[in-house]
Formats: sequence, C-alpha cells, structure tokens
Amino acid sequence: MQQAPTWFKDLFAAIDASDAKRFASYIAPDGVFRFANAPPMHGRAAIEAAVAGFFATIRSSRHQLQRVWRDADSYAVQGTVAYTRLDGRELTVPFVDVFVMRGEQIAEYLIYIDITPLYAP
Repeated sequence: MQQAPTWFKDLFAAIDASDAKRFASYIAPDGVFRFANAPPMHGRAAIEAAVAGFFATIRSSRHQLQRVWRDADSYAVQGTVAYTRLDGRELTVPFVDVFVMRGEQIAEYLIYIDITPLYAP
C-alpha cells in the first residue's frame, strides 16, 4: 500500500466523529462531492449540510483504510466502513473513495459504496 497523506487520518477521523464542518473544510469552496448514487453536490456549504443530514441518519461510523493509490493530482483509497444504525445494529461494507486534488484541497470527492443495506428494515 502506498503511504496515505497525513491529512487522510484527520479527514476520516472527522467523518467518524460526525463532524460535518471539519469534513467540509477539506473540500475546496467550489468542490464537488458525490456519495454513492446520490446526485453530486456542489460547494462547501451544500456539502456540509448534506453530510450533516447523513450523519443524523446513523449512530456512528468507523473507517478502516486498506489500500491507497496516488496519481499526479488524485488519490484512491479502498477500505471498509462499519456503520452503527440508529437501531443499534452494525453493518460493515466496502468502499472506494476517489479524491481529485487542487493543491491541498479536494476539488472532487467521489465515494463508491452500496449503502442500501444501511436503510433496510
């Protein structure tokens, strides 16, 4: 596995702390974020609001990174995320995230994951 950039640890810690504001601070003001098959969101404020909305639908999450790839201006990371649902049940699913960078900020953040089981009865 390639070495993950140092900011990955804090980014995923922000997610696992359900801290939408800190999460959004990594994204460029005009950045794009797409979570699973949801429509892309544009702009840091809209992304922060949508992510806060998602955090309200779960009790918690724990990410484990397994592999990281780097290109000239992008990263890809493979891992698993364990969600704790509001009813207390836990679900672990694989994911791949793609980050297109603009300097030190994320210009595009694309999450490939199937969260259908997260909302199943």
